[in-house]
Amino acid sequence: MKKYFLFLFLLSTAAGLSQETATKQEVKEVKAVVLNAQTNFPMESVHVVNLNQVVGTITDQKGEFSVRAAVNDTLYFTFLGFKSQKVRVTNDMFKFKDTKIKLTELAYALEEVILKPYQLTGYLEIDVKNLPVNNAYQYSISGLSVGYEAGKKNPSAVTKVLGAILNPADLLRNLFGKKPKQMRKLRQMKEDDDIRDLLAAKFDRETLTELLQLEKADIDDILSNCNYSKSFITTANDLQILDAMSSCYEEYKVLNRKK
Repeated sequence: MKKYFLFLFLLSTAAGLSQETATKQEVKEVKAVVLNAQTNFPMESVHVVNLNQVVGTITDQKGEFSVRAAVNDTLYFTFLGFKSQKVRVTNDMFKFKDTKIKLTELAYALEEVILKPYQLTGYLEIDVKNLPVNNAYQYSISGLSVGYEAGKKNPSAVTKVLGAILNPADLLRNLFGKKPKQMRKLRQMKEDDDIRDLLAAKFDRETLTELLQLEKADIDDILSNCNYSKSFITTANDLQILDAMSSCYEEYKVLNRKK
């Protein structure tokens, strides 16, 4: 009877190990080619990002690319003027080398743009009042290597900056604490040159939201609570947004550990 139970135990253990091995997919290079869906011509310089492994690359002159991936990973393709596309990695993409990914061109309707030149009079006192004012002031605090933006240059804005730094739990715990996995991806994204190059040329937050699995509103909330100005949030490129979020998160972790 003891031998029977021992046999069942060993059998169940072996089955468990086999299942665990099966669930951990091997990460290896997947190769494919990206084509224009309308012309079937290869597309050069298409950005390819593995959302799961947080690595990226770009296609060459033949539209070909190679990126580290495992089965069931999601590849994210972006190119200016084309619809972004997500593709799930399957076993046949490793077995066969002729996988083709086709991107569809977007049709943009240009809206009427009305130019309004400044009506300058030649009198400095009058013209200065007619120029737009940028209220995105930057504050630096002794002991910290980075500056903080605030909406208006007044005592209440400085108080708000200090409050965000001295009491991060009150302002940021609900944002950072609920999304630890997403926030840990920030450092991985910063270390990949291809992802950084992609984000530096984008302003739509689309790749950021896909990589971090956040809504655009979440990104705005994080930056607002880190006291970045509305002007910065709306005009910065995606790489600047990434660096701002990463900097704020790293400071939040340091200060939160001291509490």
